[in-house]
Amino acid sequence: MPKDLAVYTTEIPGLLVIDIPQHGDNRGWFKENWQREKMLAAGLPDFGPVQNNISFNASVGTTRGIHAEPWDKYVSVATGRIFGAWVDLRAGESFGKTVTVELGPDTAVFVPRGVGNSFQTLEDNTAYTYLVNDHWSVDAQSEYSFLNLADETVAIDWPIALKDAELSEKDKNHPRLAQVEPLAPAPFLVVGAKGQLGRELVKQLEARGTPYLAAGRDELDLADPDSWVQAYRWRSLRGIINAAAYTAVDQAETAQGRADAWAANATGVAALARVADQAGVPLVHVSTDYVFDGSLPLGQEYAVDAPLAPLGVYGQSKAAGEMAARSVARHYIVRTSWVMGDGKNFIEIMKSLAERGIDPTVVADQHGRPTFTRDLAGAIVHLLENQCDYGTYHVSNTGDVVTWAEIAQAVFEAGGHSADRVSPVSTADYFAKAEVFAPRPTNSAMDLSKIIEAGFTPRNHREALADYLGKSI
Repeated sequence: MPKDLAVYTTEIPGLLVIDIPQHGDNRGWFKENWQREKMLAAGLPDFGPVQNNISFNASVGTTRGIHAEPWDKYVSVATGRIFGAWVDLRAGESFGKTVTVELGPDTAVFVPRGVGNSFQTLEDNTAYTYLVNDHWSVDAQSEYSFLNLADETVAIDWPIALKDAELSEKDKNHPRLAQVEPLAPAPFLVVGAKGQLGRELVKQLEARGTPYLAAGRDELDLADPDSWVQAYRWRSLRGIINAAAYTAVDQAETAQGRADAWAANATGVAALARVADQAGVPLVHVSTDYVFDGSLPLGQEYAVDAPLAPLGVYGQSKAAGEMAARSVARHYIVRTSWVMGDGKNFIEIMKSLAERGIDPTVVADQHGRPTFTRDLAGAIVHLLENQCDYGTYHVSNTGDVVTWAEIAQAVFEAGGHSADRVSPVSTADYFAKAEVFAPRPTNSAMDLSKIIEAGFTPRNHREALADYLGKSI
């Protein structure tokens, strides 16, 4: 009787053994070696293979490895039998853990990036096949790791003694485990790394020891895809976080601003979405409350699936960027509002005015919640690190819905100044003399239940403001 399709875990995290149904008659046998829909349903990751390789081995005892490569592999046997051995060479608690399995045509193994792969043939004329999810390149070789087949620490019990086996000279001279540098996880790419959110993302990834690449506008100008589409090995990334955007809301209403906003927020995001989807890596795209018109009655909050209805050019270009990001199979759209972080922001402006004795007029008919970059970056890292369900999330700080004027008053009070120095004003009056200004949503309150249900609860915005001011005063 043929085996049923089944996937089994092993002692090495992410290393999976797969039973493959094999059907035969007097003519021979047939199997579906890789059937994406069925195998995903059985529990295999959707690793997106792009290259199929075959290693033919004429004699019993041919032994190859132990090679850890910077991509995932799906290994199987077309004909013959092998003794396979896998050693975890990734940084972490399972470093050096070993799993061995005998493979024939009815068994396969999924090998995650950084796990050393090796085998020894048990029959003549054995064909060993493997699918990989990145194209081989000379550049990729610098990310390889190797372990000696005879390493005494992992002590693989080879069926045929290595002294009697067929090995290459290179394989004979690979280092022992004590000399192997553990392979770090693939890095995240932070686009817009020099902005308020980008800097906080880099800070948090660094604190966690998570590998990352930081690309500011000098390294990756989102509005100029021709300059960067070929600049990265996209498949070598663990994910892409797009924290870059054109955010000059009022300037976007001018002729040049309109072109610039669409170039960065729509066209550039579409290019980023294409490379992410082709590479099979997750894309996090940060969006905004400005994709809504703010007409929702006060007291209600925008759901993640609320219809988009942007009022101005900035919101329209960001809505277009969302459409592009949504085309990526593995995407997170993270909408946020009223962002405050390291750099020039509303809080810093209010602090400066208070200290200089200037009494501001501040808009009091726009309602929402501020978002501190510590919480926004934390939510993004949480989604990626925990492989949460893909889709759209709203992230701001929790707490009561407030106005810009109320935030300004809180800043004044925290600095020992009278809140009465802040004069509330309507949006219409505030911009009455402005030559160019963008319409703003009246209600920017967003429903945060989805990110909370995913296991991340942002701080109350009043607590976050006190923490921010305590560090900055």
